[in-house]
Amino acid sequence: MNGTTVSQSSSTIAPTADRREDRAREGSALRVLVCDDEELIRWSVAEHLRAEGYEVSAVADGQECLDAIAAGTPDALVVDLKMPRVDGMGVLRRLRELEIELPTIVITAHGAVDSAIEATRLGAVGYLSKPFDLRELSLQLKRGLDATRLQREVRYLRQKRGYERLVGQSPAMQRVFEMLERLERVDAPTVLITGESGTGKDLIAQAIHARGPRKDKPYMEIDCAAMPETLIESELFGHEKGSFTDARTQKRGLFEVARGGVIFLDEIGEMTLATQAKLLRALENRKFKRVGGVVDLPLDAAIIAASNRNLRDEVKAGRFREDLYFRLNVVPIETPALRVRAEDVEPLAAHLLERAARDLGRPVPQMAGDALAALARYPWPGNVRELRNVLERVVILRQGDAPIRVEDLPPEIRFSSVSPSDARGTEGCPFELPVDGVDLEAVEKGLLAQALARCNGNQSAAARLLSISRYALRYRMEKFKLT
Repeated sequence: MNGTTVSQSSSTIAPTADRREDRAREGSALRVLVCDDEELIRWSVAEHLRAEGYEVSAVADGQECLDAIAAGTPDALVVDLKMPRVDGMGVLRRLRELEIELPTIVITAHGAVDSAIEATRLGAVGYLSKPFDLRELSLQLKRGLDATRLQREVRYLRQKRGYERLVGQSPAMQRVFEMLERLERVDAPTVLITGESGTGKDLIAQAIHARGPRKDKPYMEIDCAAMPETLIESELFGHEKGSFTDARTQKRGLFEVARGGVIFLDEIGEMTLATQAKLLRALENRKFKRVGGVVDLPLDAAIIAASNRNLRDEVKAGRFREDLYFRLNVVPIETPALRVRAEDVEPLAAHLLERAARDLGRPVPQMAGDALAALARYPWPGNVRELRNVLERVVILRQGDAPIRVEDLPPEIRFSSVSPSDARGTEGCPFELPVDGVDLEAVEKGLLAQALARCNGNQSAAARLLSISRYALRYRMEKFKLT
């Protein structure tokens, strides 16, 4: 080798300590796969790229290259065109068939211009003719990585469609956005938002207010699950002095305070039947009385109600009034669970990572392909709320500027690729279990976290799901600090 030039019969230059230290300080850990059937070139390129701060793996032919990509997509590929079994052109064609976007530098024999043109047509971002300069390899690799990142960002920005703080490009979310756009022009008296916990029902309510005809008026919200019956009535209707114990002064309720605006009744399925009857009367007559009052007051507020329960089932069970359900269900909006819109996981992750990094005053991290794949596989029982919490935790705990890898994610997400039916002795198990040979304590912690997430933090329900006592559950929660 001459200087930093690599040929078929060359050796590699030794990386300097200064370059190693510089790359270590930068925290770069992008993964590059090197594929060449000539051992000396393969070793030279790998050593050079390691000195540049990349994480490098090397294989000897095209089939090994495809197998390595199938096992875990790298961030970039350096591949020779002339190899046994599957050549470099075959690798590029296979990547295109699989729609795998991978910045690729091809190595060609001297003067093989036609091959280089064909490789570029198949998606290669650069090519080098033997003998080549390792510095030129580094330059082309960096350009290819930067170009691919920019292309992904542009495509994301073009495809991404949201509404206020809602993000999603799936058909299910597009239907939600279309409904919200219609409500911009309509002053609907009642809207009912249903869906699982963590799907963003509160954000939809806020978006209706922010874009609707009442956007310049107050927006008030109340969590019906967090208040006893008497307090909910007082919060909604207000009360007169002396109407009950401790009612020492007159209080205006939300129906008065939010005059002209919007009231969001979250988890309305938790409201008692007695309070439901009073709410129905107020909605029907568009007037109400304070608790303990005799004077009718006008109700001039749009009502948005939300529930994670199936209110039709609640009506059949006698826990929710049918007439109130019909009154609220004038404009129904169903928020889809995250598991049924897997295509939204990547844009949501990008959005939530950016927000978490901004809130914590840290640079926005990149997400490696293996981590994105793990996020897409996971069923997200806690929906977008769980995704947000996971990414916030990753941002808080990560060190350096390296991209987020699958090993940075919680065990319940890392191990979610193996279904219960694929594991021995797990028939009927409601959880995603890891394969053999992993840390059993990590597995136990992951199962506990899944159970708690699926039961929305309800410890009794989680203990029943795991077939253990509540005491045993709490002991393990303390052991693994799952509080």
